[in-house]
Amino acid sequence: MQIDLEKKHLELKCFFEPEGVAVIGASLNPEKLGYQIIKNLVAGGSFSMPHLKGFIGKVFPVNPQAKEILGLKCYSSVKEIPERVDLAIICIPSKFVPQAVQECAEKKVKGINIISAGFGEAGEEGKKLQGKFLSIAKKFGIRIVGPNCLGTLYTHTHLNASFGPFLPFDGATTFISQSGALVDSVIDWSVKENYGFSAVVSYGNKSDLDAPDFMAWAANDPYTKAIALYIEGLNDGRYFLEVAKRVTPIKPVIALKAGKTAAGTKAAGSHTGSLAGTYQIYKGAFKQSGVILAETLTQMFDMAKALALQPPAKGNKVAIVTNGGGNGVMTADYCEELGIELPPPPKELIDKIDKSGKMHPAWSRSNPLDIIGDAGPERYKIALEAVISSDIYDGVIVIQTLQTTTQTVEDAKLVVELQKKYKKPVIAAFMGGPFTEPGVKYLEEHGIPNYNDVDRAAKAMWALIEHGRYLKKRGKL
Repeated sequence: MQIDLEKKHLELKCFFEPEGVAVIGASLNPEKLGYQIIKNLVAGGSFSMPHLKGFIGKVFPVNPQAKEILGLKCYSSVKEIPERVDLAIICIPSKFVPQAVQECAEKKVKGINIISAGFGEAGEEGKKLQGKFLSIAKKFGIRIVGPNCLGTLYTHTHLNASFGPFLPFDGATTFISQSGALVDSVIDWSVKENYGFSAVVSYGNKSDLDAPDFMAWAANDPYTKAIALYIEGLNDGRYFLEVAKRVTPIKPVIALKAGKTAAGTKAAGSHTGSLAGTYQIYKGAFKQSGVILAETLTQMFDMAKALALQPPAKGNKVAIVTNGGGNGVMTADYCEELGIELPPPPKELIDKIDKSGKMHPAWSRSNPLDIIGDAGPERYKIALEAVISSDIYDGVIVIQTLQTTTQTVEDAKLVVELQKKYKKPVIAAFMGGPFTEPGVKYLEEHGIPNYNDVDRAAKAMWALIEHGRYLKKRGKL
């Protein structure tokens, strides 16, 4: 099976960069999805937030009972729209969806987000309706997202073609999710955490397009640096494997697979009509294709952030630099559990640090390098540069705890400076609250991922090592 990633990117471009979007089922009632979707397109979201902007293209509400919605002229049918429509969003009762898809076909619409539920997940009658609209779509070459989905969001074009609450901040991760409600929660969470996305996709029942299709699209999206994937099941495991093998050498993919247990598998079937499959089979397929497996949602986004911002590690040897001994010990524990090696610094490296004359006499002279609690930027720079410039270490985890002498922003600046100089992966764990926040903000604005707990930092470094190992195996690193 030969997958043309560039062709797939162009085919699915209509879901992210359409010139015109029609909303079939647009409503004057603010409590209806048809109103909320129009507002999302016009304003970027149903909530007011400073970063939100409206979609850069044209929006066409379709409602035969209304003249205009939110200042936009309404049309009685998608066929009556005089301008180009690349994407249609359908949010009408399921029994009317096949006719709406037929009208989209006559209008030469390229892609459709079917938000409506009541299809493959809802019994035999729903499956028949799904079959009807699919046969029309296939006949006319229309691609379908959904049904029973949230839709698609793309921050570059300010496109919120969904009923998600608002567009997230710009970022470098594409999030592809079978669950729409999960996407809603993730978008809300992302604002609190200042976590950005390039694109978000909720594909629901996957009647047509499935997760690997969007992975293939993201492989050639210039704004995406990592792909995060929540799946309950796949329509075609072989297709997923082939796409993943093509995508992972280009963009790292992190997956969270739901439906691990008998109870979870049963729930997945009733949720999106999904065949969840055996978890061990998925686990093996992920490993074979270079997809990194996450155990939790937080872990998935932690690893995606690291993989989007930092280069892959060329090996498995890591140095820990810390101003807190206990934090260093915990990090060492987590690293060992993950199989990360922590080689002790050789005598010449220890001598080099000692000769600086700037270190506290009690610094640890081991790995973790504990530079003692009162360490300022100068000590951090000496220790960090010594290990990051050494051929012994493939990456560094740098930990900062807040002491009365800590200069969090200055420490952050030197971390950024040294990572840029030596091009090795650096993970930060600047731990604390409001007084640490300015340093954290500087780190993340300059491409250094930060985690407020050392177990998360260790797992993020592990992801960089795993991706590097896979790239080496494929001859790409």
